[in-house]
Amino acid sequence: MEEVTKVDQKKPHVVFIPLPVQSHIKCMLKLARLVHHKGLHVTFINTQSNQKRLIKSGGTSWLENAPGFQFLTVPDGLISTSHSDDEPMQTMEQVSSYLAINFLDSFLDLVPRLDTPVTCIVSDGFMTFTKTPDAAAKLGVPIILFWTFAACGFLGFYQAKVLMERGIVPLKDESYLTNGYLDTFVDIPGMKGIRLKDLPEHILGVGPKAHALKFMLETSMQADKASHMIFHTFNGLESSLIKVLKSMFPKIYTIGPLQLLLNQIIEKESKNFNCSGYSLWKEEPECLQWLHSKEPNSVVYVNFGNLAMLSLQDLVEFGWGLVNSNHYFLWIIRENLIDGKPAVLPPELKEVIKRRGFIASWCSQEEVLNHPSVGGFLTHGGWGSVIESLSAGVPMICCPFSGDQQTNCAQMCKEWETAMETGRNVKSNEVEKLVRELMVGLEGVRLRKKAMEWKKMAEMSTGPNGSSSLDIEELVTEIRMLSRN
Repeated sequence: MEEVTKVDQKKPHVVFIPLPVQSHIKCMLKLARLVHHKGLHVTFINTQSNQKRLIKSGGTSWLENAPGFQFLTVPDGLISTSHSDDEPMQTMEQVSSYLAINFLDSFLDLVPRLDTPVTCIVSDGFMTFTKTPDAAAKLGVPIILFWTFAACGFLGFYQAKVLMERGIVPLKDESYLTNGYLDTFVDIPGMKGIRLKDLPEHILGVGPKAHALKFMLETSMQADKASHMIFHTFNGLESSLIKVLKSMFPKIYTIGPLQLLLNQIIEKESKNFNCSGYSLWKEEPECLQWLHSKEPNSVVYVNFGNLAMLSLQDLVEFGWGLVNSNHYFLWIIRENLIDGKPAVLPPELKEVIKRRGFIASWCSQEEVLNHPSVGGFLTHGGWGSVIESLSAGVPMICCPFSGDQQTNCAQMCKEWETAMETGRNVKSNEVEKLVRELMVGLEGVRLRKKAMEWKKMAEMSTGPNGSSSLDIEELVTEIRMLSRN
């Protein structure tokens, strides 16, 4: 049985409930550590499998210096395939199906073990499918929805409700996916030039992910009921969209980039809030050692996140494109990247990669992006990766796979001018051309300049009297007021 920390009964007590995915856990854990530092008691709810992985990777080592911060777990229905410490094989679909039925009861079973009353719940906006609003109602406490992505990403998902009301989705049939209809422009206040193809494929209502439209609708309707919502973005980056959100919802907080807010604590109090300690995978320090041997801005960092799946053919096309670009590259190839299985590169490609490439299974991404040797980032365009790259002033090549990545990519390329896009049908010659342009071309120079401008704006937002700094203070004040009611 997990040990429950003895806490000050007078402190506000916030329960965090993340979506059980690496990027969402990382983002919410940073927010949890931030509000804990500001004097609130925190209980962080992980699934049993993810908590086991977090501990195994060293992601909880900082807890020794964090009294009043505890992890508790709920079952996720996953069973290890052996009696060893091997991680159970899991898919998001498996976990989601189990949690949709079992999370509420499992969570409420934990409540009597808490030593202090719950002040409020901070739930991932996508976790409402597990009835987190019902949990808050049963406890008689408010719920705050935390969207771990950008304002543009949220509004992309929110279009499921808007477009259905307009009769635009679901599409009539799958032919609309290929007949050019997806090039139709969509009117979204605060966003210019957004097409149907730039929105999450989940909202289209046809094809392999047709079932997800219902989920998107329900999630949007839960957002309509929320009294408080948090976004991991900053005003300077998305000012027009934040104005739109504030006109739509009662109370909005923008609190990004979170790592830069944590860095403020380092500067003021010399606390150890480093970039690592949030990963479900073991981070390989050899990546940084390899980068130390390279010239400034000479390395392309390549990582497609924690969920994207590639075919072996796509992997090979990326590989030859990177090799033929004649630039150094650090390539993260997860053990389940190729259709959920380990990648086996062709021997001839593996051999030539040794000349200019370094392959690892995982790394401390923020440390890599902030390394002076890194001059560009080939990314899937997940929001965690994008905001970390902007925080480091690193320009990008974006290859979106699903979800908010298409919307992020459209904004990165057109609005923020920090990225170039590669088509989803990956060809080595296109990858080669884009990498060369990013690293030494005139377009790369322009994108790098813009990325540095966004970096400075992110630092201003998280500095003294910056919009994100003020919003986190306002959020904590609001939670303190809730504890007095």
